[in-house]
Amino acid sequence: MDIRGKVALVTGAASGLGRATARRLVTDGAHVVLLDLETSDGESVAKELGETAAGQVRFAAADVTDSDQVDAAVRAATELGELRALVHCAGRGGPVRVVEKDGTPGSMEQFQGVIQTNLIGTFNVLRHAAAAMVALDDLPDGERGVCVLTASVAAWEGQIGQLPYAASKAGVVGMTIVAARDLARNHVRVNTIAPGLFDTPILSRVPEEVRDRLAASIPHPARLGDSAEFAFLAAHVIANPMLNGETIRLDGAIRMAPR
Repeated sequence: MDIRGKVALVTGAASGLGRATARRLVTDGAHVVLLDLETSDGESVAKELGETAAGQVRFAAADVTDSDQVDAAVRAATELGELRALVHCAGRGGPVRVVEKDGTPGSMEQFQGVIQTNLIGTFNVLRHAAAAMVALDDLPDGERGVCVLTASVAAWEGQIGQLPYAASKAGVVGMTIVAARDLARNHVRVNTIAPGLFDTPILSRVPEEVRDRLAASIPHPARLGDSAEFAFLAAHVIANPMLNGETIRLDGAIRMAPR
């Protein structure tokens, strides 16, 4: 799909992978709606991107787990034109063990919170965006829309303490082929990117020596991924009509150790 002149919705767009993706899609000529929490820097990011954009850039404050808020963000996107692309980057972590070091059962509240954001939130955003896409007519290339979700290498190699995060991301991987098959009759594609270790704001809070050790654990290139590289792949997934139902690892060939 040629994204020029069309509308894209990017979640988690105020920072990290989402911000880089929004920047890339703006550069590619799309109108972009940035969805992030009201407490985020979404408004200032939208203003920054809008200064150089050929199209329109807007911020829509929303929690991805809130149906009404996501529906409103999707409607804001459709006001700019035909919503043809979704890149869903919003997510969170949170450590939980089956049994904590003090012998107590792992936190059910923490587990449910991560699942709610990462898995339930993904489905919530996907269903609202896809509903807007299937209502459109086919483009000349036979497509109506493209949805790009975000998982993680933790879906396969979650580390100790990553129980809810790994489970939620494995759920996104499992969702991908089913959603692609479900929406195939409507000519909407669904794919997922599973990034490895990326230089995002979360990792920026990690001590430098830890960051260096993490980077050295990646076979090649032996460095943390750049958010622009995620954005580059997301843009390619949107552009390539044969990519459907696929989860793509973007990880420099890393396989995570137990801890």
